[in-house]
Amino acid sequence: MGLPVVIFLVILAISLLFSCVKILQEYERGVIFRLGRYVAVRGPGIILLIPYVERIVRMSLRTEVFDVPPQDIITRDNVSVKVNAVVYFRIVAPERAVLEVSDAFYATSQLSQTTLRSIIGQFELDDLLANREKINLELQAVIDRQTDPWGVKVSAVEVKHIDLPNEMQRAMARQAEAERDRRAKVINADGEFQAATKLAEASEIMNQNPITLQLRYLQTLADISGRSGASTIIPFPLELIRGAANMGLSKPLESKGKPS
Repeated sequence: MGLPVVIFLVILAISLLFSCVKILQEYERGVIFRLGRYVAVRGPGIILLIPYVERIVRMSLRTEVFDVPPQDIITRDNVSVKVNAVVYFRIVAPERAVLEVSDAFYATSQLSQTTLRSIIGQFELDDLLANREKINLELQAVIDRQTDPWGVKVSAVEVKHIDLPNEMQRAMARQAEAERDRRAKVINADGEFQAATKLAEASEIMNQNPITLQLRYLQTLADISGRSGASTIIPFPLELIRGAANMGLSKPLESKGKPS
């Protein structure tokens, strides 16, 4: 046997070895076909194949992340927006991902784009901005239900960004500013009402107990003297002020009763 024949046999043996021995990682599974017919799903580890008879299709079971490009969508209240999202999915049935669809990843990405347009179009702009978590759950449920026959599990869908037209952004800014002004006026009016209520209650208490009014009068004098150190404060008895006030009220009444 000549040297070229030996070299040919060695190369043939090596090629047969590589074609019949496959190593699959822990996150991989191999869909085995024998003469074009589906046989089984094998892996991970070393897989032995019958050369030129069996064929393997590798499938990854790791979670894949697909970024849905911005989609031009018209909301239910006729506002044009651009929305993009991110989809998290993985293969849970490798045999169905190979037998039921030609490219599970491409099919899932295209389905995500169309579903995003159809679901977002059912919401008004205010709901789209306020109820993003609800929209995410609805998108995930719809896409997962449609990809289930392909052996694909959609674990999450997140709306990333919502682009609004410039005129809509300005209108929303004016609306937010008007709302802040309204809240400020309501809070101010409520504060004045509470202050007036407390003052009315305090006046009732002071009217029923004159000592309280006298103490408040002395406290006011102490505050004034503390602020202006250069001034001299001479307390004037509160009873004299009351007496003068009563005399001022009684004199017109007496003069009115006298005959002219």
